Amino acid sequence: MVVDPADGTIPYQPAALEKKKQNFAKRATDDPVEKCYLAGVPRTMYLPYPFQILQTPEEVMILSEFVHTVRWIPLKKIDRYPGYESWMGDPRGHWEGNTLVVESIGFNDQTWFDYAGNFHSDALKTTERFTRTAADTITYEVTIEDPKVFTRPWTMRMPIYIHKDMNQILEYECHIYAQEVGGR
Repeated sequence: MVVDPADGTIPYQPAALEKKKQNFAKRATDDPVEKCYLAGVPRTMYLPYPFQILQTPEEVMILSEFVHTVRWIPLKKIDRYPGYESWMGDPRGHWEGNTLVVESIGFNDQTWFDYAGNFHSDALKTTERFTRTAADTITYEVTIEDPKVFTRPWTMRMPIYIHKDMNQILEYECHIYAQEVGGR
């Protein structure tokens, strides 16, 4: 749920809003998740697939069942890779009290935020905050910055519920159903 701006409207630049409308019209065939590509950040965090968070004093790993996604988040200072561009970005994490803060840059422009066609460019920067707010709940907040697409930063927030009925994620193989159906 978009919490900033308060009206819940993503602050697109006019030309980018037109591209979002085009994406929406072609979402059944153009959504990267429908093609079994990595979902990107922050979409991986709210897909309907389970994930695990593992941590050591030097790193956090987020393993998602969807297309075997792995996010490695170093908690110590390491240099970024010059010119690095990826589906999941180049994250760096640190703790602010009991909140894990993850700042990521180095994204390609190939992922969408959702099935509605909300998108970003390669200038995307995300700042995620993971805060344990109850025994079975993490509050997830992400601030999106992309000066090529949006007029200003904007923020989403949602709860992530811990599933105590699972002790591991399972294998999941994505299938491109739209192309299979169309090919019959």
